[in-house]
Amino acid sequence: NLETAITTFVTILVIACPCSLGLATPLAIIVSEGLCASNGILIKKSEILENAQKTNVMIFDKTGTLTYGKLKISEIKNYSEMTNNELLQIVGSIESKTTHPIGKAFVDYLEENKISKLEVKEFGNVTGYGIIGKVNNKKTIIGNSKILESYNIKNNYEQEEKELARKGNSIIYVVQDEKVIALIGVNDIVRKEAKEVIKNLANMKIETVMLTGDNKETAEKIANELGIKRAIANVLPKEKSSTIKQLKEENKFVMMCGDGINDSPALANSDIGVSVNSGTDIAMDSSDVILTKNDLNSITKLINIS
Repeated sequence: NLETAITTFVTILVIACPCSLGLATPLAIIVSEGLCASNGILIKKSEILENAQKTNVMIFDKTGTLTYGKLKISEIKNYSEMTNNELLQIVGSIESKTTHPIGKAFVDYLEENKISKLEVKEFGNVTGYGIIGKVNNKKTIIGNSKILESYNIKNNYEQEEKELARKGNSIIYVVQDEKVIALIGVNDIVRKEAKEVIKNLANMKIETVMLTGDNKETAEKIANELGIKRAIANVLPKEKSSTIKQLKEENKFVMMCGDGINDSPALANSDIGVSVNSGTDIAMDSSDVILTKNDLNSITKLINIS
């Protein structure tokens, strides 16, 4: 029978010509790397081809990974005495100092409406929370709801935040003089292939998890839309990394896909880190695999090739 014939054939090969097996391994790797390259998958280490098929948990960042990261300002709740354009001129000037996709949404707004940027002094990044800067000698704090806690600022707008989040917005708080002067909703578009990729991973018996610094309502809306059963929201970069460590301690083989500076510790700590090509340089440096075509279908192709 076939089984006996193959066993006999391989036994003779091993004894008569062990070099053939020594050649088979690099040949298999070369062919596989060629297949990956043609599918827009850049692999930094050949071990990835051996290990990717062990993946049983796939973690995705949200903004810029499951979504295109091309955000637009969708709604402004302005509680200041400034006009919307005056408010956004200050916010956009400070946001122009960052590389985050949310920052680009404000810069795009200024450019589209021909609004000039103002000089920003004392710019600072509050990791995982937001940014600060001084414009017109007035300190402005910009970020998610957690930034209010870190500066001991009372949040009287939780209901308004939930209202914006239910529409799928990421929420930006703007603070001056230790009080909230605006809530800005920023919207993103889900990648067209994302739902299909999640479905294919489920068929491969791979659990998918969304890890995001965004608020819970927005994260759950996107997760439900895509069919992701587990969404972990409001996480800081170090919390993303500790979530991965926890999964690995449960003997899970974890692949993580992300795009931003905040994802780099998690990408480095996962068994296999995957970065989209539109991501930041540090995310690509921290990852083992780069998706050169920015197509999430490449993840399932990598696992199948492995």
